[in-house]
Amino acid sequence: MTGWFYWLLKYVLVGPWIKRYNKVIIEGLENVPDDGAAIMAGNHLSIADWLFVPVAVKRRITFLAKSEYFTRPGFKGALEKFFYTQTGQVPIDRSGADAAEAALNTAKQQLELGRLVGLYPEGTRSPDGRLYKGKTGVARLALDTGLPVIPMAVINTDKVSPPGSNRWYRVQVTVKFGKPMDFSRYAGLAGNRFVERAITDEIMYELMKMSGQTYVDVYASTIKNKKSSTKATADRIPDTRAG
Repeated sequence: MTGWFYWLLKYVLVGPWIKRYNKVIIEGLENVPDDGAAIMAGNHLSIADWLFVPVAVKRRITFLAKSEYFTRPGFKGALEKFFYTQTGQVPIDRSGADAAEAALNTAKQQLELGRLVGLYPEGTRSPDGRLYKGKTGVARLALDTGLPVIPMAVINTDKVSPPGSNRWYRVQVTVKFGKPMDFSRYAGLAGNRFVERAITDEIMYELMKMSGQTYVDVYASTIKNKKSSTKATADRIPDTRAG
């Protein structure tokens, strides 16, 4: 049965351990509905985020995961696919012109099943611990479904599992859930880019307040692409220093 491994991780293999080891603090759990669909929108500091948030919530949260996690070849790829599939993650293709629409449709399918769907509006992990500009998909989803958006913020996960590190540090983590954000006042305005931007910015402002992060009005992917481009350029320049 798909998803059984999720509960095994949550209650036996991982959940109890990280709760004790990282002394997890949970705030605002009453804001997460006991049943029914809702959109969960969070900041994204580390690959560990999707472990700490589910540990804090009684219900299962379905996160949209990049399709590469499900298609890598070999034995390691098979294990990775098993892990993500059994923990209830849903693959999305982030390449191509229709990627955003496909991701939204996947999320809507999960919401129609009455599930909690977790999204990261930043689109990728923060490269430096700051909070970056949100993409408007979460706003489009809220407008299309009429469902509330529950902001969720994690604090210190980037110190527990820093990008590029295989270590797990003993740092206290806080997981916060804000009050559901109702955007019904914008009903019928899906597709209006100004409205979708306003909703997204409102969500990001709430995440900024909850997380205490510094906000940067630039997409995180832009920063990452610039760093990659700079590194690639530097790698092509010959070292002319004297030995």
